[in-house]
Amino acid sequence: MQNNNGKRESNARGGNQRGGSMPTGPRGGGMPGGPRGANPGAAQPKVSIAKSLKRLSVYTKKSTGLIILTAIAVLIGTLVTVLTPKVLGNTTTIIFAGVKRAAGIDFTQLRLTLAILLGLYLATFLTSFLQQRFMTVITQDITRRLRRDLKAKLNRLPINYFDQHQNGELMSIATNDVDNIVSGLQRSLTSIISSVITVIGVFVMMLTISPLLTLVVCLTIPVMLLVARLVTPKAQKYNAEYFGSLGQLNTQVEESLQGFTVIKSFNGTEEALNKFEHANKSMVTSGWKAVFISGLTMPMMTLVQNVVYVLLAAIGSLSVVSGSMTLGNMQAILQYSGQFSSPLMQLAQIWGTLLSMLTSIDRIFAVLDADEMDETLGDYPNQLASDAKVSFNHVQFGYDDKLLMPDFNMEVEPGQMTAIVGETGAGKTTVINLLERFYDIKGGALLVDGQDIRNMSRHELRTKMAMVLQETWLFSGTIFDNIKYGNENATDEEVYAAAKAAYADDFIQKLPDGYQTVLNENADNISQGQRQLLTIARAFIADPEILILDEATSNVDSRTELIVQQAMARLLKHRTSFVIAHRLSTIYDADRILVMDHGNIVESGTHQELLAENGAYQQLYQSQFATA
Repeated sequence: MQNNNGKRESNARGGNQRGGSMPTGPRGGGMPGGPRGANPGAAQPKVSIAKSLKRLSVYTKKSTGLIILTAIAVLIGTLVTVLTPKVLGNTTTIIFAGVKRAAGIDFTQLRLTLAILLGLYLATFLTSFLQQRFMTVITQDITRRLRRDLKAKLNRLPINYFDQHQNGELMSIATNDVDNIVSGLQRSLTSIISSVITVIGVFVMMLTISPLLTLVVCLTIPVMLLVARLVTPKAQKYNAEYFGSLGQLNTQVEESLQGFTVIKSFNGTEEALNKFEHANKSMVTSGWKAVFISGLTMPMMTLVQNVVYVLLAAIGSLSVVSGSMTLGNMQAILQYSGQFSSPLMQLAQIWGTLLSMLTSIDRIFAVLDADEMDETLGDYPNQLASDAKVSFNHVQFGYDDKLLMPDFNMEVEPGQMTAIVGETGAGKTTVINLLERFYDIKGGALLVDGQDIRNMSRHELRTKMAMVLQETWLFSGTIFDNIKYGNENATDEEVYAAAKAAYADDFIQKLPDGYQTVLNENADNISQGQRQLLTIARAFIADPEILILDEATSNVDSRTELIVQQAMARLLKHRTSFVIAHRLSTIYDADRILVMDHGNIVESGTHQELLAENGAYQQLYQSQFATA
């Protein structure tokens, strides 16, 4: 989602709202279907390797030129590496032949051969340097674009997606999985290209020396294929479990840090440590299994390589003694056997990295493929002749198949203050969620200024609104920037004026750095009441047509509450407003009070009118003030 001013983004939950804190889910109407905490990626259907790599290749298109240069560098470097043993073998042959001849060693030919050998080594160094340089640029660019797309995707996902997935898991995907892909590409891409070219080049060179010994060396190929066939399924399984456990671990750490004071207050340290230990143990178990299974390939390949080397040495020695092969060629074939086996072993080792990378690719694309909010403008009937600012006409809504609101009706006049009260789960916050289009209605019509909100973009709709919620949300940054968040086009004078209107200027001026005071991650370096005043100032600067207050004074002391209420009274003046209240003392002056129960309005009127009815409102009032 993008915020109302279309600039700075907030975190994923409720990032569109202006002037207030973040919503924490449909508290008033129960959570939508699906358990919160599902792992996007841990239980995904198995995706083929080719399909996963094809999807990732989309992010390499802008780096096509560098990839071509990298491939050329790899090709040249590999060919040089393949030629080196042959030239080195020629050096041995020249020296050996010179020792046997009476004329001695041909130093002219030897110097030429050594000069060629030195040139080959220098070329190997240069191509290796270029490969690493190009791959660093390529992988970092992929990282940037993957994270950019993930962030943009999270802002386009509906609220219910975040109700069903843990924040720690999503953070793990955006950080750990992206890093895993990049490190995997960095290690494996050039190695795979180099290994394939090396195997082909070495095979050709060995054929020119001895077809029989070449056949012996090729015994390693079926072994590698068999090992890969056995290892791949289990490695993929444990890699998926590992990254799922990593997301769970991130969630545990995030929750412990956010609730540190509560954990200490309720002596919950041991329980928190036990939860962390469980997640940590699960991650370690799946992690070592993935590494162990993937690592089985190396010792098996090493065993086969040693056996092949012994066979080559025995057969080659007999060939040299019989005169059918020169000593230099035998030396070359032994070196080539190492060069032939080494890429195969490297491929086997890379295979585990590749499987881990593929798991991360699948988890990332599980998020990127998730259904987004429908931004298509509707063609629903409007009622532009209506004088009501907000109208709920026979609205139907439910978070699952069961309707929470079977037939909800309400009209709010311009400038009217409407308070909504009721027991927990009555549907109070659901009304606000529907008004802000955090969720879409399933029937009926919801109109603002006579226009069905489904005919408006969410951006257009939310520019008309601001929210001040019970859970204050302030981002890490200066107080000035937090206030200006409500309107990025506001001038400095307007920011200061908004702070004064919200009664926040006084405490801000007393801070060491004033408006440039930097708030930490949870804004814990100022009090709860001060945080609330800043959110009110943010709403002031947004200058909304519709204001939503959700228990905005419930977390502050009585003295601070008076200041906050004075600030809100200024903010509410001449604005259409919705106030969700648990403390009835805050809504005595409301133009209209709605009492909700199970998604329906059961009573409606002013404070005095509802008390006179001796109904549900009167019972709520008595429950709060009977003992006063």
